[in-house]
Amino acid sequence: MRKLFYVSVFFLAACSTKQVTTGNVRTDGTITGNGKLFATLYQQRAAEYRALCFQAFNIARYRVDEYKSQSSKPKAIVTDIDETVLDNSKYEAGRALQGKEYDPQTWNEWTAMGIADTLPGAVTFLKYAASKGITIFYVTNRDQKERTGTMKNLQRYNLPNADEAHLITRQNVSSKETRRQSINSTHEIMLFLGDNLADFSALFDKKSVDERLKNTNFSASDFGNRFIVLPNPVYGDWETSLYNYNYKLTRIQKDSIIRKEVRAN
Repeated sequence: MRKLFYVSVFFLAACSTKQVTTGNVRTDGTITGNGKLFATLYQQRAAEYRALCFQAFNIARYRVDEYKSQSSKPKAIVTDIDETVLDNSKYEAGRALQGKEYDPQTWNEWTAMGIADTLPGAVTFLKYAASKGITIFYVTNRDQKERTGTMKNLQRYNLPNADEAHLITRQNVSSKETRRQSINSTHEIMLFLGDNLADFSALFDKKSVDERLKNTNFSASDFGNRFIVLPNPVYGDWETSLYNYNYKLTRIQKDSIIRKEVRAN
């Protein structure tokens, strides 16, 4: 597995950045461009990805079953949406196949349709938790103008608590800490579900690569207990932290950073 990864990285690094079109597929030869294709392929077609999702939700179910209440407040689960409940790999793959990256306009068009699939095991787990009297809060960094399409998508699968009171979108800041604390003031939060570490704690908000690694070690006992992590090889702070959260870098600039960061020996 490790050998295959290294070969893939060196092959992509050697490619020209000149855009190449084959049929309806257009690539620019960059690590980041081709990497999105590779990652979405894993998300869509790898049985291992599906197994990891089932594993995460199975652990979450065990935690629900064994949970002992700490207060008289009603119990709740706080979950992210994208790549935690909803699978947006078709959007990411579509952009990559055109040799393009994420942009707000096409993303908003995608979310407005409300047609994203769900992650394996997500619907079953959330409905199970709800059957135990647990309230589900969907805390997302989708913004307010995406609310209608997001609600449509959640309700498409009859997800519990898919309503105005429990869908909490981003307002002014991307950090979810204030929103988590607001829920915690009225509910006892049993579990957090997410694909990005900032879904769980402010310890991970806009932190450097080294800080994220350090804080992950610090929080080791929470993973699989309070924090249930879903796999996302396509995007997230694991990538943008490499670029110091500079969203204006070109793909060539990103490639240069990746070559410096990857370890081959």
